[in-house]
Amino acid sequence: MPDRPILIAGGGIGGLAAALGLARKGFRSVVLEQAPELGEIGAGIQIGPNAFHAFDYLGVGDAARAKAVYIDHLVLMDALRDERVAAIPLDEPFRRRFKNPYAVVHRADLHMVLLDACRASDLIELRTRSSVERYEQDGASVTVTLGDGERVTGSALIGADGLRSKVRSQVVGDAQPRVSGHTTFRSVIPTEQMPEDLRWNAATLWAGPKCHIVHYPLKGGKVFNLVVTCHNDAAEAVAGVPVTKEEVYKGFEHIADRPKRIIERGENWKLWVLCDRDPTPNWVDGRVVLLGDAAHPMLQYLAQGACMALEDAVNLSHHMAEMGGNLETAFPAYNRDRFARTGRVQLNSRLMGEYVYHPAGGQAALRNAILGNSTREQHYDRVAWLYGVTGLGAAV
Repeated sequence: MPDRPILIAGGGIGGLAAALGLARKGFRSVVLEQAPELGEIGAGIQIGPNAFHAFDYLGVGDAARAKAVYIDHLVLMDALRDERVAAIPLDEPFRRRFKNPYAVVHRADLHMVLLDACRASDLIELRTRSSVERYEQDGASVTVTLGDGERVTGSALIGADGLRSKVRSQVVGDAQPRVSGHTTFRSVIPTEQMPEDLRWNAATLWAGPKCHIVHYPLKGGKVFNLVVTCHNDAAEAVAGVPVTKEEVYKGFEHIADRPKRIIERGENWKLWVLCDRDPTPNWVDGRVVLLGDAAHPMLQYLAQGACMALEDAVNLSHHMAEMGGNLETAFPAYNRDRFARTGRVQLNSRLMGEYVYHPAGGQAALRNAILGNSTREQHYDRVAWLYGVTGLGAAV
């Protein structure tokens, strides 16, 4: 085992999962989080079977399942015609096919599951108010400089510091993230405020020209998560800014009345301009490696951002154990395993936004014809590459 702990920049889902995976293999780590408290912003996220595989590997499967809401279907609605296009069942045949369920969960609840497990480990140190600004290395160790000037030395550094990762800026040296031009507005409301005829136990997508609406229950069905997105050519990255209901409406004036009622019921809307990056094949710089959004930020359209970070943590900790902590072989092996799969998810997320979530005219009609006439098994076959993976090995 390395003499010094492994440093992890970022205490989000990916960073904590990495710390937990390493601890289960006997490696010490120090998580350096810039915020004054460890926690998560945002609301609901969708968790595919591949994420549950990762939870089991990390030893938190039961705790994660206890926080999840198990929905019955993935539903696609035509937002212009107010018609159901398809409903993919998530019942026993789905669970049997993919060996785990599909669920939704509040992001803060999921983060707390990982945080509780990290706090229970003697091998993990958690530090807040510790923003990693830069690193240097000498072949035997890595030293990071924090925002307040403090220097911390470890055997290695994992950059799990998100979309605008400062670790990535040294490893890759690329430009700012790509602004997609898509703006997402989020709200969470009590279930009694959700239109009664839309209180479905499903992850529902209303797809319309250059816009879509997603809703699903959270917190044991006590609240509904609302996520509405429009392609409004936003040019500047913005995150978590409060907006009025009237501002949200602007991108949805052309859709049917029933999905528009969802916007009317939303409260305390906040906006995010969606960003990602092109796949990059190199995540390693000596004793430094990237993980999660720092390595492969993606748009939301496959609901796989957190899932990919969890898979990363599983794969990295596996290689660290398999290779006896030899960073010179473990980090490149992890990079080789994960690049093609995460790159595929990045690019397919863009395509899903264009051809499933936001098309118009003939393209929308074609989407409806293909998905509306698919059998259960055909739906499952389309997502087998995504959900049937544990994070171990070089899956694509």
